[in-house]
Amino acid sequence: MKLVQPEDGFVLAERVLPAETFWRRLRGLLFTERFPEGCCLYLRPCRSVHTFWMRYDIDVVHVDGRMRITGMEPQLAPNKRGTVFRHTEAVIELPAGTIARSRLQVGQTLQFQP
Repeated sequence: MKLVQPEDGFVLAERVLPAETFWRRLRGLLFTERFPEGCCLYLRPCRSVHTFWMRYDIDVVHVDGRMRITGMEPQLAPNKRGTVFRHTEAVIELPAGTIARSRLQVGQTLQFQP
């Protein structure tokens, strides 16, 4: 499954890693060496994230139940607490720089595609 911005067809991630259980969300990307390009971590339900014990920056996209972007955190550095955006129901973590390359905006809708 891939993550796409359907308005312009930009592929944010070729591979979506779901984290929909308590233990998978808890672990997230903790203690990983790097975040492979072309991957994203989809945390649901989730209102915010942190980067404690991480070794690299990540981009964070917050979405509501309809996958509409409610907020973004580009280049969230290690050992930081993320922002809580109103109406967020899930969070998508991406390799740092993905938001800048994609020209995403709050209010746009994302899609998962096979």
